[in-house]
Amino acid sequence: MAKKIDGVIEAVRHKSGQIAAVRAYERRGFTFSDRLTLDRKTLLERLQKGMYFVTGSRRELMASTFDLFKPVQIAQAGGREFISTKENASCDELENVPFF
Repeated sequence: MAKKIDGVIEAVRHKSGQIAAVRAYERRGFTFSDRLTLDRKTLLERLQKGMYFVTGSRRELMASTFDLFKPVQIAQAGGREFISTKENASCDELENVPFF
């Protein structure tokens, strides 16, 4: 059985090589929230709690329907934590996610 998605990240903002904020939708029961802006600290805390986020984009005029891409995970290197779609990341990187 596929893991239940807790959130979908559709855009990212970087500052000094790190994620500053992401634009995302979070699961609210059977549907998803309106667009939210989460800072890096909040996103990292949610990932550490075991919430499952993926990258993707919302289908226009289709409510809680998304085109899903890659899972987001915490990667560790050199004693630091990075938010990435790659397992062996050495920096914050969400592949193919547009900037806002």
